[in-house]
Amino acid sequence: MNKGKRYTKSLEVFDKTASYDVKKALENVIATSTAKFDETIELHVKLGVDGRNADQQVRGVVVLPNGTGKSVKVLVIARGDKADEATKAGADHVGAEEIVAKINGGWLDFDVAITTPDMMGVVGRIAKILGPKGLMPNPKSGTVTNDVTKAINDVKAGKVEYRLDKTNNVHVIIGKKSFGQEKLAENFNTVMDAIVKAKPAAAKGQYIRSVTLASTMGPGVKVSYNI
Repeated sequence: MNKGKRYTKSLEVFDKTASYDVKKALENVIATSTAKFDETIELHVKLGVDGRNADQQVRGVVVLPNGTGKSVKVLVIARGDKADEATKAGADHVGAEEIVAKINGGWLDFDVAITTPDMMGVVGRIAKILGPKGLMPNPKSGTVTNDVTKAINDVKAGKVEYRLDKTNNVHVIIGKKSFGQEKLAENFNTVMDAIVKAKPAAAKGQYIRSVTLASTMGPGVKVSYNI
């Protein structure tokens, strides 16, 4: 695959085969983030687990101390008082059966879906739509709850979910280029601490296999990370 001139030039900034400490890795990521928009900084972690086994799953949520830098559209599926609470708490969209029907019709103008436990039967009707897109509410991620105000506040404040994909990698947004190295490092450390603590008891051998940071349009920078 041919790389663009900006990408090729960015590789002159650092040694792509080397690993760097977090501070230097972020400096390299910021230096190679040269697009005209405020690029998102992403963390990619290869784990020494086998996600095919239920006892080796890695999944959780963490609130980034400096947020994500993204404006998050929140949908709350609830009825009655909980729907009113969600509206007051700042949810972008609130509804029940009517909004489920809307999603069935192809509407997906939201980033996070939150629901109350009593609505899971209704939400289950659209699981095949929400699941593949990573939008299905889940108790483990705090998006199936009666405390909708806290759930909305957490998401708006910068709560992110980390979860193992089919290739045993975890991908998480840790902020924007404009945050600067210090704030990005704080977010990085918060996510990595959570991933380390989430190590399954059944995992054997080296848990953290590799850590890479990259901007939206830039190359990956390897991070030396030891636990």
